[in-house]
Amino acid sequence: MEASAARSVLERVTAAVHTAVVGRDAVLREMLIGLVADGHLLIEDLPGLGKTLMAKSFARALGLNFQRIQFTADLLPHDITGGEVLDADRRSLVFRPGPIFTHLLLADEINRAPPKVQSALLEAMQEYQVTSERATYPLERPFLVIATENPIELEGTYPLPEAQVDRFLLRLSVGYPTPEEERAIVERRRVRAPEAAEVPAVTDRATWLDLQRSVESIELHPSLEEYLVALVRATRDDPRVDVGASPRGSLALARVARARALLEGRSFVLPDDIKALAVPALGHRLIVKPEPWIRGVRGPEIVRSALDRTPVPKVP
Repeated sequence: MEASAARSVLERVTAAVHTAVVGRDAVLREMLIGLVADGHLLIEDLPGLGKTLMAKSFARALGLNFQRIQFTADLLPHDITGGEVLDADRRSLVFRPGPIFTHLLLADEINRAPPKVQSALLEAMQEYQVTSERATYPLERPFLVIATENPIELEGTYPLPEAQVDRFLLRLSVGYPTPEEERAIVERRRVRAPEAAEVPAVTDRATWLDLQRSVESIELHPSLEEYLVALVRATRDDPRVDVGASPRGSLALARVARARALLEGRSFVLPDDIKALAVPALGHRLIVKPEPWIRGVRGPEIVRSALDRTPVPKVP
């Protein structure tokens, strides 16, 4: 699909999502970039900010199947993957798919699930398959996970292992709406009464897969590849860091930069595409040393420092 046609489709998706979601242009844009880049998203923010509504709205606008799993401490792996059950007619065991067999999965409060459940989800996110008892079952593409974390009420939670955090393409924050947006939310709810907003489907699975493939056709100039690699290496060289971004981080940043260019209707990447997404693409992949961590230094601050130190090339 050509960049101009892709931009038109993505603009219609954004407009459809806005029929249910007021404002939040920045985070919706980053979510759309992550989804078209075929990546999983981790949203870390307070309750009641519309994370579930955003995920549902994107699924409906894209014409994809949607499932939501509320992660709890007593959840078991087969609760999400499914398992073998006895078929009385056939007198044999058959596999009954769980809610993970969908196109867009909302993993709500993912850090409340025990490690075995997180491990089962990790296999699905990385390998696009589910292993249950005696067989492995592939997941239909696209398979996209939007996971949420609540930064408060941490009692009874299980911190996500670094290997799983690294599988998320972007880590995002929703934030509070502006006063104007919050007033529009209240007014829209009053006018609509109890009825839920209807988000129209503006595309379908086949078109969305075509859009995701179009990301690979976006040109990334060699000088920008060098800039991207230098930026990632700068996170490793920071004295406040124990572990910097891995090559998976480099690949992730290159992919979301291409996706941003596609959203802009361009067939090539600009330095601004890389700079705009460096923090959400790399910040969660860093492990800060204990002393800086105690002082409040986090991964996004390290990435912003690397952006300041890394010279931006001039693209011909």
